[in-house]
Amino acid sequence: MWELIRANKRNSIVLMVLMAIVLLGLGFVIGMAFHPNGGLFGLMIATAIWLLLTLISFSSGDQIFLAASKAKLVTHDVHPQLFNVVEEMKIASGLPAMPKIYIINDPAPNAFATGRKPETASIAVTAGLLARLNRDELQGVIAHEMSHILHRDILFVTLAGIMLGSIVLLSHVFLRGMLYGSVGSQRRYSSGGKGGGQAQIVMLIIAIAVAILAPLMAYLLYFALSRRREYLADAGAARLTRYPEGLAGALEKIANDPSPQLRSANKVTAPMYIANPFKKKGQRKLSDLTSTHPPISERIRILRNMTHGASFRDYSNAFSNVTHAGTVVPAAALTKEEVALRQAEAKVRKKKRTEKQMHQIGDIMRRVNKFVFLTCACGLTLKIPPNFKSNKVLCPKCKKQHDLPSS
Repeated sequence: MWELIRANKRNSIVLMVLMAIVLLGLGFVIGMAFHPNGGLFGLMIATAIWLLLTLISFSSGDQIFLAASKAKLVTHDVHPQLFNVVEEMKIASGLPAMPKIYIINDPAPNAFATGRKPETASIAVTAGLLARLNRDELQGVIAHEMSHILHRDILFVTLAGIMLGSIVLLSHVFLRGMLYGSVGSQRRYSSGGKGGGQAQIVMLIIAIAVAILAPLMAYLLYFALSRRREYLADAGAARLTRYPEGLAGALEKIANDPSPQLRSANKVTAPMYIANPFKKKGQRKLSDLTSTHPPISERIRILRNMTHGASFRDYSNAFSNVTHAGTVVPAAALTKEEVALRQAEAKVRKKKRTEKQMHQIGDIMRRVNKFVFLTCACGLTLKIPPNFKSNKVLCPKCKKQHDLPSS
């Protein structure tokens, strides 16, 4: 495992360096476009923007991300099974601390992990995910997110996202400035002499081209970083649970879910989720090229191809068999470790389980939104909203009056 983490960090640093080169190169070219000796100033501006956004990210990036996703911190009482599964995977992965658990009040099934380091990590799942998955599938999703934490993905993806945001911000500011002030700029350049003015105009054209191409190049690097990590997290989940079918079944349900698109997702937060929250049915393979996630059908096939074991080597072999390409698992992690597959938990009738889980989604959302649950002597459960005005409530079935707790 440590070999994988080291190799993962090394590959991430290479991609981060490439993105830094793109950012600094963009700043240098933009500086040169404004003044023949402005390259150094452009470098300083680009570095300052990146450092400022990175500082904000390190200080409160995870909380900003959770707030943007409308995730709410919950206790064990809201969903005991979720807490038990997270604790199981925490022990299996050897994490030093239990991640904080959040629930997003949304029927679309999805999940993500965030945080600067394993000691301060958080895992968020949607109410729709909890309502649709059985325990094995939920365990697969949590193991996937736990693998992101274990592999230190949450820090590198956050930093890469900040780098990407810096490039896009710098590019947009420059292009908008050119849109509204290009004529005056060209006059200033031409006033310095014919030769100097022509050279400056050429530099300006180059800068505009770089400002357009730099975000595209950064996006491709970011996609490469995100896609590789999704494959490795799938491999880690299979290893932690010893049951690849659990995650495969969860991904299949997420892909085929008819719920509307996740409301709180945006272009910045989308790469953090286990599945692309913007993915629609009927998308073609061409759209997968511009996605931060690998094709979900391919991920499912790889997991279901793991018929001999659940080690990283077994995932690597399954990946090669399905994609007919090289492995995404670093060579250092391809040890002779044997991880035997386990059997699924005791099965219950699918129809009864599905009906029960769909009924639970409303209760999950109500608990997240601070509803008070009271069980009357007649057996009816009263669900009192947090904005209920009275301190007493009447049971509609037996007409017994109940006092609401002061808290």
